Amino acid sequence: MEDYVIRTIVVGVVSWTSAFVLVRRIFPKRSFDFCNRVVSTLHATLAVTLAWLSVEDWKCPICPVGSKSSPKQMQVLAVSLSYLIYDLACCQLDERVNLDNTVHHLVSIVGIGAGLSYQKCGSEMVATIWITEISSPFLHLRELLKELGYRDTLLNLAADILFAAIFTFARMVVGPCITYVTLSANYPLLIKAMGLGLQLVSAFWFFKIVRMMKHKLTKRTTSKYGVNHANITRKTTNSKLQ
Repeated sequence: MEDYVIRTIVVGVVSWTSAFVLVRRIFPKRSFDFCNRVVSTLHATLAVTLAWLSVEDWKCPICPVGSKSSPKQMQVLAVSLSYLIYDLACCQLDERVNLDNTVHHLVSIVGIGAGLSYQKCGSEMVATIWITEISSPFLHLRELLKELGYRDTLLNLAADILFAAIFTFARMVVGPCITYVTLSANYPLLIKAMGLGLQLVSAFWFFKIVRMMKHKLTKRTTSKYGVNHANITRKTTNSKLQ
């Protein structure tokens, strides 16, 4: 692994940790998870922007396939790897340790680390970071809104719908295409395994999101029906009394 890549990772871990400490000082009354999600939103925005800027040819964003990673692509991968290392450690310090999230982080860290070590498949891996992070701001927004007191509001529902829609398009439409390219090309076995692993993790989260949205929409429809039914009953009762 190149020296500048290692320096970027180290500086990145320190920077994300410092950002978290700063956010905790700015929002002392907010929870540990709230502050971590603010940092995660900053990373998602930065990662998507850097991935966007690293594209060499927009006619074929993941071309050339299987080529040596460019310095810009290595930078994108190093920044995201530093964040994942920070976030994995940070999540272990929270009161609730999520096993699914831990596995996701470990798979991502090994996959990106392999890409940086081999210095190949930069286009495909940066595209993978783009599709995995493009929905993250909305994922964190929905949780931030809940802590700010906007749970079960139309604003929170809008964030849920946007997150689910973007996640589905990115992970279940674009994602399988990149996975197919990765598995069919002459890549190291470890990179193929990590690519397939990330897609399986995405599919797992997709089904959980579908269940979540089904529950939320059903709950809201039932609640709305209950309110309308109560209003009709009240009007009928008042009419009979008159």
